[in-house]
Amino acid sequence: MLLRPFLNDATSCASYLFGCGTQAKLAVVDPHADLVDDYLATAAALGASIVAVFETHLQADHVSGLPQLVARAGATAYLPADTGVEFAHVALADGDVVELGNTLVSTIATPGHAPAHHAYTVADRRRGTEEPWLVFSGDSLLIGDVGRPDLHVAGDARGQARLLHASLQRLLELPDHVVLYPSHYAGSVCGRGLSGNPVSSIGFERTHNPLLAVTDADVFAEALVAEMPPPPAEQERIVAANRAGAVGAVA
Repeated sequence: MLLRPFLNDATSCASYLFGCGTQAKLAVVDPHADLVDDYLATAAALGASIVAVFETHLQADHVSGLPQLVARAGATAYLPADTGVEFAHVALADGDVVELGNTLVSTIATPGHAPAHHAYTVADRRRGTEEPWLVFSGDSLLIGDVGRPDLHVAGDARGQARLLHASLQRLLELPDHVVLYPSHYAGSVCGRGLSGNPVSSIGFERTHNPLLAVTDADVFAEALVAEMPPPPAEQERIVAANRAGAVGAVA
């Protein structure tokens, strides 16, 4: 399996190009509009095509590169069901599996940061097993932190936080060795105590992430809504552009 991370320090966003090198089928997770040329150039250098684009949720802090990748690479867009976007896509439900040659992408519904949010586990048949090797956690489980619950709801941050608490328990069902690739690292407004290290593991977070030690959902919710940072700049305009899916909707 091929995997290339892309880090955008301007927004502290992480996105990932990955997939099957044998059958030359690649995908991008949570693409950033500023990096579309880089994804395409890297795929071309690897001798493969980008055939799929996955969003973990409707982004609020950066303009998605999904519309450009669909237009320029002919990729299929995959988003969680009930995201509310206004463009053609495949709506994924909990437990759905997308095959990219020998690479298997499985969906885990992880609402909380956003009402419609997915994590994606990835397995590689060439390793002789279909057990997950890694997980793209989006804005649910971060490194040293978890995603804030207030950006995608009006007045129900505590309810979303309780949903996130339940979602995190699902991610903790994964084996300790599963590598964790979130969509943000230190500097992002989507969390408060994020690590500057963009990569971790389920086992490391289970041991060292303080919010995962909070077992009571109500206590977790109160901790999560306390002293939240300001929302992303131009959030409403970014969300509207990402919902519409128009290429070049926001400069």
